[in-house]
Amino acid sequence: MNELMNGDWLDLYVIPWATNIALALVIFFVGKWVARIATNVARRLMSKAQMDEMLVRFLANITYGVLLVAVALAALDSLGLNITSLIAVLGAAGLAVGLALKDSLANFAAGVMLVIFRPFKVGDYINAGGTAGTVDEIALFKTLLHTPDNQRVIVPNSAIFGGIIVNVNTLGTRRLDLVFGIGYDDDMKKAKELLEQIIADDERILKEPAAAVSLGELADSSVNFNVRPWCNADDYWGLRSDLLTRVKEAFDANGISIPYPQQDVHYHQAGEAA
Repeated sequence: MNELMNGDWLDLYVIPWATNIALALVIFFVGKWVARIATNVARRLMSKAQMDEMLVRFLANITYGVLLVAVALAALDSLGLNITSLIAVLGAAGLAVGLALKDSLANFAAGVMLVIFRPFKVGDYINAGGTAGTVDEIALFKTLLHTPDNQRVIVPNSAIFGGIIVNVNTLGTRRLDLVFGIGYDDDMKKAKELLEQIIADDERILKEPAAAVSLGELADSSVNFNVRPWCNADDYWGLRSDLLTRVKEAFDANGISIPYPQQDVHYHQAGEAA
């Protein structure tokens, strides 16, 4: 009591605790800075080793997270806290939190599986998780996409890994499946020749596999041709649009009709015989 009255409490409590707190803050912020530098170095080394960009980002995120936890524990240790007991308490709390955040853990596990099996890579256009877009990044809990109209789409990893994944780019080439109908009174031979000529004139259409133009169906109001050319995946949408335009113009110029649904309505005035 006398020591406190004489002001010794400043030397016994305030100064030691202030020193420890200052040291802990220095350790944390310096350690965080070092962790960021170490993560960037690891990222560059993995990139130089020509590892997949998606894998590089994923491992870099994990590395930074682990280093940050180590820095936080070192900072707490400098305060004089019992780290062993703290880890035990955190382990018990982690179990409870894990049960409460099972969906987040499922997303994390799915992210690990996506990195291991790599059904797609950064830059691929995919249909997965109920949406479609180009892959920008796979993070610990989510995958980031952007759509052709430049919208950001964030999809939980579990929604992607737990469902069907369609990778548009992975095989490099795609087939267009187009159907063109002509009237029953039109010249089928001429129509087929026009379709084959349009296919042959476009350099974006691959020679192998060969394009197919064949009679597909005698439908209710039209004779339908199946047109199935192959192209590089990047040319798909532009080629599809151009082919539709050229076929319409060619058919119009050669007097070949493209039927459309029609309905005849017959009516009778009241009192007239049917």
